[in-house]
Amino acid sequence: MLRLGRAVPAALRGSRRGTPAAQPRRGAEVLVGSAGGDSGGIAEILMNRPHARNSLGKVFVNELFSALEQLRFDEKVRVVVFKSQVKGVFCAGADLKERAKMDDAEVGLFVRRLRNLMDEIAALPVPTIAAIDGYALGGGLELALACDLRVAASSAKMGLIETTRGLLPGAGGTQRLPRCVGIGLAKELIFTGRQIDGQQAFSMGLVNHSVPQNSEGDAAYQRALALAKEILPQAPFAVKMGKLAINRGMEVDIASGMAIEGMCYAQNIPTRDRQEGMAAFREKRPPRFIGK
Repeated sequence: MLRLGRAVPAALRGSRRGTPAAQPRRGAEVLVGSAGGDSGGIAEILMNRPHARNSLGKVFVNELFSALEQLRFDEKVRVVVFKSQVKGVFCAGADLKERAKMDDAEVGLFVRRLRNLMDEIAALPVPTIAAIDGYALGGGLELALACDLRVAASSAKMGLIETTRGLLPGAGGTQRLPRCVGIGLAKELIFTGRQIDGQQAFSMGLVNHSVPQNSEGDAAYQRALALAKEILPQAPFAVKMGKLAINRGMEVDIASGMAIEGMCYAQNIPTRDRQEGMAAFREKRPPRFIGK
């Protein structure tokens, strides 16, 4: 049987302005916050490494792992938005200054850890949205690809640029990009190391939405937040099972995928939310889902 992890208590309170839920330690590069109004339910992973343009250094990666662990089993969290607090950049990719100090073995181990990080993002049980308001290059785009949904400012720049540095994508890009845009386009983008803007990314299906940038520089975040608020009222367990069925089903043939869908559906049948959905339909009122 397919199962999600056991829920454990956590304290995530909503706020109107998306401020951090708790005061972070001084100098933290990754913060966990909340948004979505007084009802809560939308968590934010806020990336804040301005001096290195949110590049994927050891401390930054460790703090991302910690943020994911904090949110993974929190029953109050229904959507997670990845957002940069550094204007003009989502994530610039690998920290090449740090990488230059590693020997070959250390590089291999660190890239494996990056790959594990992206897998952990993809495995979050709730929907995830990347708000790309600036540059998302190399590992930064791989991070966005590990999310379920992507929203980009039309002026944002994206690309798997590793071949321009004598490398190839090593944190999931060679696998997730072709599943997103198709094999031909993925090969072209990876072989050339080309950077594309948000509108081009939208036209090829790399992002779900492309929006004109605003004066505050957070247009993609605002659209991502609106998208998260569309998801927020829906039955949480059904959404989780839908994500699980899609993700697992994409890894197998369609007959096996149908079996996975059936197992996920069977787990949803006895939920109180399904009963509430039916009752709300009969009574012609909005449903009040509780995630159970």
